[in-house]
Amino acid sequence: MQSLLVIDDETSILKAFERAFTTETTAVMTANNGVDGEALFIQAKPDVVVLDLSLPDTNGLELFKRLREIDPRIPFIFITGHGTVESAIEATKLGAYDYLFKPLELDEMRALLEKAFNLSRMVRVQPVLADEDAPMGDSVADAIVGRCHAMKEVYKAIGRVASQNLTVLLLGESGTGKEVVAQAIYHHSARASGPFQAINCAAIPDALLESEIFGHEKGAFTDAHRQRIGKLEQADRGTLFLDEVGDMSPLTQAKLLRVLQDQTFERVGGNTPIKVDARIIAATNHDLKKLVTEGLFRSDLYFRLSVVTIHLPPLREREDDLKVLAEYFLRRYSNEFGKDIRTIAPETLEILDQYHWPGNVRELESVMKQSLLTARGNILLPDFLPPLSAGSPQADSQADTSSLLSEPFVDRRLKEGTDNLYAEAISIAERQLITQVLAHTTGNQLKAATILGISRVTLRSKIKSLGIDINQFT
Repeated sequence: MQSLLVIDDETSILKAFERAFTTETTAVMTANNGVDGEALFIQAKPDVVVLDLSLPDTNGLELFKRLREIDPRIPFIFITGHGTVESAIEATKLGAYDYLFKPLELDEMRALLEKAFNLSRMVRVQPVLADEDAPMGDSVADAIVGRCHAMKEVYKAIGRVASQNLTVLLLGESGTGKEVVAQAIYHHSARASGPFQAINCAAIPDALLESEIFGHEKGAFTDAHRQRIGKLEQADRGTLFLDEVGDMSPLTQAKLLRVLQDQTFERVGGNTPIKVDARIIAATNHDLKKLVTEGLFRSDLYFRLSVVTIHLPPLREREDDLKVLAEYFLRRYSNEFGKDIRTIAPETLEILDQYHWPGNVRELESVMKQSLLTARGNILLPDFLPPLSAGSPQADSQADTSSLLSEPFVDRRLKEGTDNLYAEAISIAERQLITQVLAHTTGNQLKAATILGISRVTLRSKIKSLGIDINQFT
């Protein structure tokens, strides 16, 4: 159960947050002044705080400073009017997660809260080495699960590097657990009491990524109406996690290289060097050495990032870990879904073992959740498993997929109780779109990337993750 604290003097805003964000998994607490808000903060220890800079009994910035002294790891999102822009920027410099201007847009706030809750989990919940025989409660930390030789090497590497102030590069396919390993390194480091910021470089357009990391000055580009503090500056004296670093543009790569060389950077549109003390943990599912040889990634940046490299193995290469992981997720989610499933049938394990798992541990977790939603009795039978063929590299890529993303498909998945429909639909839509564009360009990936409006590196990553055979288009 995650919790949100909203401190604002407008009753309409408090009620709007309660209506929009109270769910079975999210509790919303409200206060209309600083005194009550501070008391709730101390009592409830919320995961995220939304704070108005203009309160009737105190200055929002001063309240923020007091609450940060109590727990500096909780993400704060400021909501403000145009008259308090400078205070909002100052709060961001002091460690606030972000700020929005009134009137608030629901979709924008929802997206920001989702990111803030995820960051809060990463910062406040220390990953553990899971005991596969231990009972699971309703609330459990992220766990690093596995007994194979490759995972034991990962555990050793975390122990060796966590206490050292070194840059770390995490390599592995999507879904192998790079984010959880980054969390573990942070929590076992001397910077565990400092800020932690995370950016998925592949999820942000090239034009915005530089600003997201380094910030920008007012007037730096068309929509830069005010100064913005980047995540690197917010991570000062802490840790910055750059996921999918292989998707960075050449310009952003150059600026990151400077940070690693002399710990300085400039905001976009600025010319004043800013000193920063932040540890960089980077991750990618790309073969960076290959990207270097192809001229898509700077060799000097690669050598700076890979001071220490940790390889996370794909699930299909983790010996008997699939059974260990499946049973771990079974114990973790059975109570949460109101089930009494105690064991996994051998036939079910055999089906799971035969699957290629292109989404790795993340995909297995999703499959176990979907299975529990439809399961009955106390044994997980094969009949409860969702379809495992979609997205597999072993699936027939020549098959006609034009009718997959249809009303019958959505109806069928709803009846089957899926809790991952958005990801399934996006995967199918991406496969359809990329396959058709590649056919149009007869396999020319550079032309296809231009048509799609994405980088060539991102396209190659999509081709790999979706299991598309590029040879069929040439």
